[in-house]
Amino acid sequence: MTALIFIPTYNEAENVRMIYEQIKAINLDGDILFCDDNSPDGTGKIIDEICVFDKRVFVIHREGKLGIGTAHVQGIDWAYARKYQRLITMDCDFSHSPSYIKKFIEYSKEGDIIVGSRYMEDGSLKEWNWGRKILTHVGHFLTNTLLKMPYDATGAFRLYNLDKIPQGVFHLSRSKGYSFFFESLYVLMLNGAVIKELSIHLPARTYGHSKMTLKGAFTSFLHLMDIYGTTLFKRHEFIYGDTPLIKQFNSTAQAYVKESRLNSQQVEQDWDAYWQKDRQSINVLYDAIACFYRFCIIKGALNHFIWKYFPPTSLLLHAGCGSGQVDVDISKEYRVYALDISSSALKIYKKYNPKAYDLLWADIFHLPLRDNEVDGVYNLGVMEHFTESEIQQILSEFRRVLKPGGKAIIFWPPNFGLATRFLSAASYLLNDCLRSKVKLHPDEITRIKSRDHMVGIFEQAGFGVKEYYFGIKDLWTQSVMVAEKGSVK
Repeated sequence: MTALIFIPTYNEAENVRMIYEQIKAINLDGDILFCDDNSPDGTGKIIDEICVFDKRVFVIHREGKLGIGTAHVQGIDWAYARKYQRLITMDCDFSHSPSYIKKFIEYSKEGDIIVGSRYMEDGSLKEWNWGRKILTHVGHFLTNTLLKMPYDATGAFRLYNLDKIPQGVFHLSRSKGYSFFFESLYVLMLNGAVIKELSIHLPARTYGHSKMTLKGAFTSFLHLMDIYGTTLFKRHEFIYGDTPLIKQFNSTAQAYVKESRLNSQQVEQDWDAYWQKDRQSINVLYDAIACFYRFCIIKGALNHFIWKYFPPTSLLLHAGCGSGQVDVDISKEYRVYALDISSSALKIYKKYNPKAYDLLWADIFHLPLRDNEVDGVYNLGVMEHFTESEIQQILSEFRRVLKPGGKAIIFWPPNFGLATRFLSAASYLLNDCLRSKVKLHPDEITRIKSRDHMVGIFEQAGFGVKEYYFGIKDLWTQSVMVAEKGSVK
């Protein structure tokens, strides 16, 4: 199996011919690709001379110094385009010894990516100066602590089994510089790649000077913090691919969905627009606040009520699941049907909750489930978008699919909630004062006026009230109702 060895270069004139000769000396059945960023010291011209007499050596000439991360992505794309199955990446300064290349290939069957690790053996960095040691160890500590990567994530000496990795995964990395290495490995880890390590010893840089500067290290730190924040609030941006989402309903459910489509096409379009990314800048700010609220406030409150009323492995329906950011704990312990009218929302949900029991593309007026099928139903911030007569239809469907004694847990914003007051004030400022004509979310038609108002709605639908809550668990933003099927008093 032919392998490709990829080496980016910038001002490596004193190294490039020797690194080529040492690679050829190991008698590897492989090709070599250099990527030179228009090195002022003539590195590119030396590579061109090598290419003339060795047809297994190739070079990409770039117009200038465009960043080590972009060079690697370009090299990776070059390898995919020419159907290489194995790609080895390394530096040109002899800190990555060509003698390890065969060891990488021998170990390649153990994982999708083999990472050269400087931390598996004591003293592997003993020849380095103290400044490089500090930067390297701090980088390893931060990627381990913040991104939970136990690997040597900042090094470039790696083997990729390209036939096991979708090409598009590499394009989820946004860094152009040295942070590409830990970001790309992190993205691969999140997407389920099998990562193994191979112990390597790194001598001091043999020729030339290190290109990593304090400015570059600080930029990498900032990028690391950006990755950490994105993981907390928009983890789906690191997940590759569109998974087929629509459940193959049985014939009865298909009839429900067909009728639903006729009645709610505009609603579906509104919610698709809400969950898609191409929105105004003010909406982006709103999204950031909403993500923080879902992850840091509402998720804990929902966990409390789910864990209180349902044993693990219960079959639950999240009716109007949205992005699923609040479900990341629940979907690991329970079997969750995630239902939404927006296919865009379901795509995001799947990325946050890869272990979801099933995904249902339908509306909550016509649930594609059997009678008495689920142990519980829950939703958050859904009911307020409908009239009270429509809410009765929705609750009737909840009762139909719930088992006897099954429970519904509903989070419903009241007029007196802090979130309602905040959004009302924001809407007044943006639209009445600044004339921005911004719509932060779909219309809220029915908000809760009081505890008695909420209890009356559920009792009218044939539910008995188990618990009503409005308090600190979600910072006084939602009224929570826990109602039981068939226990009206």
